[in-house]
Amino acid sequence: MNAIEIRNLTKNFGVKQAVSGLNMTVPVGAIYGFIGENGSGKSTTEKIICGLIHPSGGTVKLFGKDYTDADVRAKVGVLIEAPGCFPNYSVWNNLMLQAANLNISNPKQAIQKVLKTVRMEGAASNKYKNCSLGMKQRIGIAMALLGDPALLVLDEPINGLDADGMRIMREVLVDITRNHGCSVVVSSHILGELEKVATHYGIIRGGKMLKEMTAEELETSCRTYVALKAKDMDVAKGLLGRKYARVERDEKDYLRVYDANSPEEVVTYLYENGVLVSEISTEKIGLEEYYIDLMKEREGR
Repeated sequence: MNAIEIRNLTKNFGVKQAVSGLNMTVPVGAIYGFIGENGSGKSTTEKIICGLIHPSGGTVKLFGKDYTDADVRAKVGVLIEAPGCFPNYSVWNNLMLQAANLNISNPKQAIQKVLKTVRMEGAASNKYKNCSLGMKQRIGIAMALLGDPALLVLDEPINGLDADGMRIMREVLVDITRNHGCSVVVSSHILGELEKVATHYGIIRGGKMLKEMTAEELETSCRTYVALKAKDMDVAKGLLGRKYARVERDEKDYLRVYDANSPEEVVTYLYENGVLVSEISTEKIGLEEYYIDLMKEREGR
């Protein structure tokens, strides 16, 4: 059984089609990285999954049942945009209000559990307005976890966080799936961070799913390349461009050769043409570059 199965989903806002024939599968226990540029349909899809808006067509099933089923709806936790908290209330009191809203029978125990999960045990007495952005994001996740959901939908939870905040968020996401048996859909523009935790990916553009893949499939699909520095980089690039189809200079001022058989082949070729190589290594592109390459392919570039 899958946590989410979406088939031929469409959503129209007047004459604008935000989602167009989208298919999406999220296995139980997955951390599903949902990737796409602004306006691609990510948030619209997430809101449909959460029941915040209704689709124009297609089917959405959660754990094998229609997404409108009352029992299924009770299994979904959500954080889209910002948590709805009272700024002058403490973290604890905001969570108590949410627990009352959900009619949780033992709210104190439930709150202690979710605060521990999001690494916020020591901040329960803090006023919400005095919390950092990272703390507020984790408070939102804590609120979404009340009621022990089986599916958690998070829209951009790591955007704007500092390095330590991102590290804590990664730990929280892994903990939620590993120790709480929760499936997670998480969208983010920070693909390098998403790559560290996601087990599955869905790449959306123009309201359509371009590609779904596992982390293992991404690893296999990511191209290797030879990275090098030479005494005369411009001459080296010109020479390499005659022999190889794709040679680029990256932001760290390395030349990347994408279709070489080996680093030795590149070094030998440059040496025979009077160019000495000072640094060379074999590297592999990550999720961000894979995504950029995929977008270029779709644009025909």
